[in-house]
Amino acid sequence: MNHDWRQNDTSYIGAIVGRVANRIGGAEFTLNGTHYELDANEGTSMLHGGKKGFSQVTWKVIKHEKKGPSPHITLSYHSADGEEGFPGAVVVFVTYALSKPYKLSITMKAKALNKATPVSLAQHSYWNLGGHDSGDILSDELQIFASHITPVDKKLIPNGEIVSVKKTPYDFLSPHVIKNLIKELPNGSKGYDINYVLNGYKTKKMKPVAVVYNKKSGRVMKLSANAPGVQLYTGNYINDVKGKGGYVYQAHAALCLETQGFPDSVNHRNFPSQIVTPGKPYEHFMLFKFSTKKD
Repeated sequence: MNHDWRQNDTSYIGAIVGRVANRIGGAEFTLNGTHYELDANEGTSMLHGGKKGFSQVTWKVIKHEKKGPSPHITLSYHSADGEEGFPGAVVVFVTYALSKPYKLSITMKAKALNKATPVSLAQHSYWNLGGHDSGDILSDELQIFASHITPVDKKLIPNGEIVSVKKTPYDFLSPHVIKNLIKELPNGSKGYDINYVLNGYKTKKMKPVAVVYNKKSGRVMKLSANAPGVQLYTGNYINDVKGKGGYVYQAHAALCLETQGFPDSVNHRNFPSQIVTPGKPYEHFMLFKFSTKKD
């Protein structure tokens, strides 16, 4: 791995993000009567765990199986008490596994070692089913199994509401070509960067999240997870990012579907809690299924 590339990456390409993924407004929260001030790295807010979030640390490989029916690798990281301002030490394990036919599973687990603390991890992969050098994803067909979103302010911090997507450009309950709805977003918006409230979000069981279809290649990706939300990000701020084979990525070169706890949940009691305690571990499961189809 080119460590200089990772340290200079501002798009979190392919990263594990945490201790708390997405944004925390004001880079602060109160837990059990104690006020915590965090490392602000996006204006006055914290994004993806701060300046030295989980995407910027060195993970340890603790298990690696190349052969067999399910090749897999498990990474671990010990996050110290006070890291980026968060209370308590946490040990984290992430496993990536391949299985037939064409499945990728990601398992994220975390244990609080001595204090209650927020934990909400996400896999920040960018997807372009047409191929990384095929252009943008605006012609892809997208379906998201969520009838509500958590609207945000100008700083992309949720205002605490949970609102319906019905009759809005956020409605992907039925499959839609992305470019047909993205043009209906409010003026000034470069694309999607919003948390969807998955149907059945109050249960921690696996649930359908999204389906992406690239008509030109015929490739389909189906995502399911046990998280309550998913962040749709259409790569709005990718600009001259040099990638695989020297190809230079621009805005909308790929999309992210980051299953997660709701952004800024530590500051909204009506959002599902992301607090982990020594007796209550964190578990986040994702399953990506790939296939092809013809129209």
